[in-house]
Amino acid sequence: MTTLMGKTAVVTGAASGIGKEIALRLAAQGAAVGIADLNLEGAQKVADQIQQLGGRAMGVAMDVTSEAAVNHGMDKIAAQFGPIDILVSNAGIQIVSSIDTYEFSDWKTMQAIHVDGAFLTTKAALKHMYAGDRGGVVIYMGSVHSHEASMLKCAYVAAKHALLGLARVLAKEGAQHNVRSHVVCPGFVRTPLVDKQIPQQAAKLGMTEEEVVKHVLLGDTVDGTFTTVEDVAQTVVFLCEFPTAALTGQSFIVSHGWHMQ
Repeated sequence: MTTLMGKTAVVTGAASGIGKEIALRLAAQGAAVGIADLNLEGAQKVADQIQQLGGRAMGVAMDVTSEAAVNHGMDKIAAQFGPIDILVSNAGIQIVSSIDTYEFSDWKTMQAIHVDGAFLTTKAALKHMYAGDRGGVVIYMGSVHSHEASMLKCAYVAAKHALLGLARVLAKEGAQHNVRSHVVCPGFVRTPLVDKQIPQQAAKLGMTEEEVVKHVLLGDTVDGTFTTVEDVAQTVVFLCEFPTAALTGQSFIVSHGWHMQ
């Protein structure tokens, strides 16, 4: 299937994990994909994989907290493949600690990557999407923590909540230019980011790592199952392909029943 043939997509944080799977799925649907990541070598490996499968992709070094780096990367992708049609703002990290011990420097880092990065990449993409009202799709990688709270994640929860507000404003402002926005909100996905959290939370909560997985990460799901990168990528492709603005400004929870609304 080539439902996105002729479209140019940019996925940030796409050298691994959720971002990589999204990039692979978008390419499989015919989009040319810019693999944007701090890790240029990893980004290029994903691009090479897509090219070997017959798709079009390029790796681009991008620090989403730097306006100059974001603008340069976006322009480089557009010069290669044409104006940006799809942005998936996925880059993110995790730093866990209780509020009373959370380092302000870590707080600022979290907001810079998750919130500033979403804003900067959106602004750069809109230059292409607003031109001639050609339109486009902006998808933010939120989390169940865009709607829920968990202990030890003050900065992450605050940042993921902020993405809902950004997406809703973009839905209203972008409509006149045929731009729509969405927030995809996964539950826990077994990526290196989550694997790193498990021993950290075990130490903070006085649990074994097995208890953290069973009771903290998966305790509220209906089937005791991690959300998969495939679950998330399929949702992103669905939203990219959706033909109208009927779903704009909405969030989509992909969590095996952890959070329902």
